[in-house]
Amino acid sequence: MHRKLSCTLILFLASAVTSWSQIAENNQPPGSLLALRPTDRIIVPIDDSQRTVLTGQHHPSARPEYAAGEVPPEQLMERMVLVLRPSAEQEAVLEELIQAQQDPESPYYHQWLTPQSFGRHFGISVNDLQQVFSWLQTHGMEIDELPPSHRTIVFSGNAGQVESTFHTSMQKYVVSGENHYANASDPEIPQALAEVVRGVVSLHDFLSLPNHVVRPAYTYEGSSHYLMPQDWATIYDALPLYNQGIVGAGQSIAVLGRVDITMADVATFRSNAGLPANYPQIVINGSDPGGSGSDDAVESTLDVEWAGAIAKAATIKFVTSKSGASDGVSLSAQYAVTHNLAPIVSLSYGLCEADEGSGGNAFWNALWQQAASQGQSVFVSSGDSGAAGCDSSSSPKATNGRGVNGLCSSPYSTCVGGTGFNEGSNSSQYWSSSNSAGGGSALSYIPEAVWNESGGSDGLWSSGGGASIVYSKPGWQSAPGVPADGMRDVPDVAMSAAVHDAYLIEFQGGLYTVGGTSAAAPSLASAMALVVEGAGGAQGNLNPTLYGLATRQLSDSGATVFHDITVGNNSVPGVTGFNAGAGYDQATGLGSIDANLLVNHWNDGKAAFSLTPGSSTVTVGKGYSNTVTLMLAASGGFNSPVTLAASGEPAGVTVKFSSNTLSASAPVTATISAATSASPGTSTIMFTGTSTGTSHTAQVSVTIVTPTFTLTPSGTSTTLTAGTPATITLTTAGADAFQSAISLSVSGLPKGVTAGFAPTSIASPGNGSSTLTLNAKASTATAGNSTLTVSATGGGVTKTQALSLTVVVPTITVTSNAPSATLVVGHVTTFTITTAVQHLTSAVALSVSGLPRGVTAAFLPTSISSPGNGSSTLTLTAKSSAASGTANLTVTATGGGVTKTQTLNLTVTH
Repeated sequence: MHRKLSCTLILFLASAVTSWSQIAENNQPPGSLLALRPTDRIIVPIDDSQRTVLTGQHHPSARPEYAAGEVPPEQLMERMVLVLRPSAEQEAVLEELIQAQQDPESPYYHQWLTPQSFGRHFGISVNDLQQVFSWLQTHGMEIDELPPSHRTIVFSGNAGQVESTFHTSMQKYVVSGENHYANASDPEIPQALAEVVRGVVSLHDFLSLPNHVVRPAYTYEGSSHYLMPQDWATIYDALPLYNQGIVGAGQSIAVLGRVDITMADVATFRSNAGLPANYPQIVINGSDPGGSGSDDAVESTLDVEWAGAIAKAATIKFVTSKSGASDGVSLSAQYAVTHNLAPIVSLSYGLCEADEGSGGNAFWNALWQQAASQGQSVFVSSGDSGAAGCDSSSSPKATNGRGVNGLCSSPYSTCVGGTGFNEGSNSSQYWSSSNSAGGGSALSYIPEAVWNESGGSDGLWSSGGGASIVYSKPGWQSAPGVPADGMRDVPDVAMSAAVHDAYLIEFQGGLYTVGGTSAAAPSLASAMALVVEGAGGAQGNLNPTLYGLATRQLSDSGATVFHDITVGNNSVPGVTGFNAGAGYDQATGLGSIDANLLVNHWNDGKAAFSLTPGSSTVTVGKGYSNTVTLMLAASGGFNSPVTLAASGEPAGVTVKFSSNTLSASAPVTATISAATSASPGTSTIMFTGTSTGTSHTAQVSVTIVTPTFTLTPSGTSTTLTAGTPATITLTTAGADAFQSAISLSVSGLPKGVTAGFAPTSIASPGNGSSTLTLNAKASTATAGNSTLTVSATGGGVTKTQALSLTVVVPTITVTSNAPSATLVVGHVTTFTITTAVQHLTSAVALSVSGLPRGVTAAFLPTSISSPGNGSSTLTLTAKSSAASGTANLTVTATGGGVTKTQTLNLTVTH
């Protein structure tokens, strides 16, 4: 049966009795983050004929080749979740609030919201909620639950109603031998609802997978070792906390599942482990799911037993929901958050982001975001398929490329990867040969490597990790080793997950060994309950503090709260993963924890900042300036402005900031200027950043120098032949912070020689080359030697360079075999003309003038080929009309800009 909610009831729920806390919220001053109220965004009538597609909400396994017919219209589809969309303003203010809740200097620090106040500020409006509610009911849907967040609606119906409501066909599918049903295409909704509806979770029965590997038998014999709570407490240093009386008293952890567990198993486990009797609370959300003997029951038993194993006095609240059209794990998660059930939430299931689709990813991110605002700390296992998060961990080879678990990739959850103990050949160094009363035998911390037991017939078993394809990198994800990939990287931390040193659980009356990140997540959640106890209250999103602690540890000599894992990788057959390395890596995150140091140094990772210059040294030339970038490294959710100041400047040196306020997202440029009167030398300028009474400094060594430059020619001498250009390349190079353009000139040119530079000057900062081209005309140039002076001037500095120039003028000599000749009319006569040249490398053209009437002339050849040395025959012919007499002929030779003539005497007779 379904509990049907009416429109009247929805109004009652939305406007329930006003509490004193609500009155306080309603009286927030203008500008307060809690002054925001949702506005109506459904502003036109809901018309089913005007629709929009909810893209990315068709499961990738619902493919035509797997189709097996239509789902009967009457088939029940229970507890679907409609994910509602806040406004962009609500999203921005909520993110600002969550950051402020982690900033000790903010008035909102640790001022956690209730589910009701969350809905009042960050859910959709009551009017919009009523319209969505009525639209679902119009299509025959029954409303099962209206969470106070006003971010989701849980509803039920049958397949025919789903098809009518969302305009998609419901089909049966057979995938890997299993029967499923799913929508065959992306759902559609009325366009009027697009502003307030984000997606549906879900219209299929493909479920997330438990992240564990289990062995059905257990023996104390052999070389294997197994983890009991005492072992974990010894290895990860929780025992000193017990001596301080920190055992999880007053704390609670919500564990999420989708089947029943056997209470007797938990009792036996705790008895065998020497833990105090402390039965978990069972919260059945909806109808009893059953399934206490299933693989899911192994998962939930593991999670419940180990969530209470380290914080042995904490209350474990196991929330279980029956799966239907929505995964029971999703329903349990929603219940734990919307009822603010516990300050710590542990989940050990996974489905990659691509399989989650846009609706599923939006659901998990919004849910974990709400949890963070309420002070809840969420732990989710990273998965057991290594870098191949979209493949089943039991597959022999990955085929879907890289992927990460969409249940843990949200920036508002802490994603827990896996390590494996690396005992080496001498395990007796770390393990006792006998067990204590609680079954423990570990002696100390054991070195760790990335958990990777892939490659066998068993599957891909390895620590999940990589980069999200959905979420941008949050501001707090900053520590040595974090990739500059712009995307959210997982895991955040990692704990033991290997099968070779597996966790022991009690299940169905017997002992089993279990490995996988499913064991890492609840055990870390249990340890984190000790942190919450030590800190005195809920902590919300833990990631800002975790990364703050790591940054201090790796960069600022902070406490060693993390065991940095530097050995191994999470590559699996078919997919190359990520190597472990110093600092953060995408196989083990920041590493595993030292529980004692984590609890006792927790506040070290709270909101803080450090000031870092882009360079520790800078050189400034007199009369010039230089810059250094100042950057802010924020940790622990620090989000306050930092005011900058400089001190220690020597005489003649000034510092100016591009902004007097520095933030993590906006570096500041400090311009350091030196007057021409400044004295050369080195000094230290101190930059100080101050915020909320705390100051941090950064030193920069500043060297003042006298700027200069060099002038270098390609050669110090050249020969210029008139008519042929000559070139020399001049190169300048700035030195000692020279930063100016350089102009060029030349003096000492001899008569008839011209000069030009290309380019005419060298652009700032004075590094470059220019070509000096010299030209001379043969008609005006005078042969000889001279000295040129090239001058380069810039920035108050002048450099000169002497160049030796030799000018040569080319010449042509013209001679004839005879000075004169007699030409008889009707006949021919010839002269042999010979040319000889100096400093000329061109052809010589020949011509003749002064011919008497009736006489013609021809040269053979018509010119003397280059280089101009040779002879040509001048043939003269007298026509019958030629007149007798004597004439002076002029033979002209021209080449390379030089002209020479020769006079010949010609007598014409009849």
